[in-house]
Amino acid sequence: MTLRICIFLCLTAALFGQENGQNKITLTSEQKQWLSAAHRNEKNGWIYVHCEGGPRERGFQHGYLLAQEIKDAVRMTKKVWEYQSALDWQWLVTKSTAMFGPQIDSENLAEIDGIVEGAQKAGYATDRGEMIALNGSTEFMGYWWPSVKDTISPNAPDPKKESCSSFIATGSMTKNGTIVLGHNTWSSYYYPFANIIMDIVPEKGTRILWQTSAGLIHSGTDFFITGFGIVGSETTIGSFFPFDPNGVPEFVRMRRATQYASSIDEWCEIMKKGNNGGYANAWLLGDIKTNEIAWLELGLKYVGFEKKKDGYFTGSNIAEDLRILRFETKAKELNIKNPDIARRVRWKQLMKENKGKIDLQKGKEFLADHYDSYLKVTQPDARSLCGHFELDPQFSGIDEPYYPLGAYDGKLVDAAMAKKMTFAARWGSSCGIPFSAKKYLDEHPQFDWMEGLLQDRPSQPWTEFTVSGK
Repeated sequence: MTLRICIFLCLTAALFGQENGQNKITLTSEQKQWLSAAHRNEKNGWIYVHCEGGPRERGFQHGYLLAQEIKDAVRMTKKVWEYQSALDWQWLVTKSTAMFGPQIDSENLAEIDGIVEGAQKAGYATDRGEMIALNGSTEFMGYWWPSVKDTISPNAPDPKKESCSSFIATGSMTKNGTIVLGHNTWSSYYYPFANIIMDIVPEKGTRILWQTSAGLIHSGTDFFITGFGIVGSETTIGSFFPFDPNGVPEFVRMRRATQYASSIDEWCEIMKKGNNGGYANAWLLGDIKTNEIAWLELGLKYVGFEKKKDGYFTGSNIAEDLRILRFETKAKELNIKNPDIARRVRWKQLMKENKGKIDLQKGKEFLADHYDSYLKVTQPDARSLCGHFELDPQFSGIDEPYYPLGAYDGKLVDAAMAKKMTFAARWGSSCGIPFSAKKYLDEHPQFDWMEGLLQDRPSQPWTEFTVSGK
C-alpha cells in the first residue's frame, strides 16, 4: 500500500469517525481542503512533508501529517528533561510558555496553534503551551536552565548541547567557482529525531526547504534553502553562557529571517534584532544570486561577521570572534584533545588540501571524515568530523565515556541544486556506520535510562530531495 493511499484512508477514517468504541474524529470541509494541498512521503529514513498556505493552514497540515512524530518528540523531550532535572514536564511547559510566549509574533503563534489543531484532529491531545515548550526546548534547557539550575536542582547535570560540523566555500575554493555548503548534525542519539524534510510554501515571504523535527516552526538543525536564493547552516558556539530571558527566542528570529530575508544582510539583521543569546550559533550563509558567502557568529552582546566572494568558512563549535570567545564562552581554543579544536584543525587541513577541488563528492568525503587531529590516526571517534562519541573509550570533553552522541546525518547543496531548491541528505550517520540501540545498551548498561529513547539508525544512502506541489 502506498503512503498516499494510507493518508487517503486516514482522512476517510477521520471524516466518518472511528468505530469500535473509539472517539470520533471529524474534519471540517475547510480542514479537508487544507489537507488536500499537503502530502507526506518517506524515503531512506527521512520523512518529507509539503505544507502550504496561511499560518494556521500550514500548521494544521504539519500537525495532522506528523501527529505521531510530534507525540514521540514530546515524549522523548519530557523524559530527558525529567531525568536530568528531577522536575516534571509541566514545570518546564509553564516556565517556557511564560518566557517565550509573549515574544512570539502573531504569524508564528498562528502556525503553532495550527499544529496543535492538526495534531488533535489526528488523535494526539496537545496544546499551545506544550508546542511552545517543544520549540523552545533547546534554548530553555541548554541556555536558561544552566543559569538557574544550581538554585533549583543543584546536582542536575548540564544538558548536552547541539553540535555540528559545517563548511561553505565559493570562488577559487570550489571546482565550479560557485557555492558548495555541507553540514552534519551532532546530537545525543536519544533526542527527538531531526529526520523531517519540510517544504513550506507560505502565503507571505518565500518558500523554504529545510531539515527539521516534528512540531517545530523553525529548523532546529538549521540546514536550509529559500526561494530567495539563500542557503545556510550553523554550528553551535560551544561553552556559551549568557542569556537574556526577556529577548526574542532564537526559534522565532530564525523562522522570520528564513521566510522573509531576500539577502544575507537582511537575514542577519533579522537574527540580531531582539537577540536573547539563546541557541547561540556561528551561521554559514550563501547567496546564490551573488555567489557571496558569509559567516555570522551571534553571541549575546558581541557579533562577528564577514562576507566574501572567494574563500571559505567552517564551523566546529568553537568561537572564532575573540570577544565572544573570551567574554561569552568558557572555552579554550588551543586544547586539541577537545573535539571542537581537533575538528577546527581538520577543517583547515581539508580546505588547504582541496582548494579548487571542492564539489558535492568532496563534501561527502569531508562530512564522513574520521581523521583524529590529536591522535593523528584515522578512526571514528569524538574528534573526527563525522563524530562518534559512542565508539570513543577516552575522555573526550564530556564526563561519560561512550556517550551516545555524534553525527547522525549529512546534508549537501551546491548552487545548481539550490536554484532548483534541491539538496542531498543522508540519514543515520555521515559515514554510514549503523547504530543498533539494543546492541549499544547491552554493551553500555550505565545508560539504561535511555531505553525506549534510543532508536536504530541503519546505514542509509545519500538521497536527493526537492520541492514538490504548489
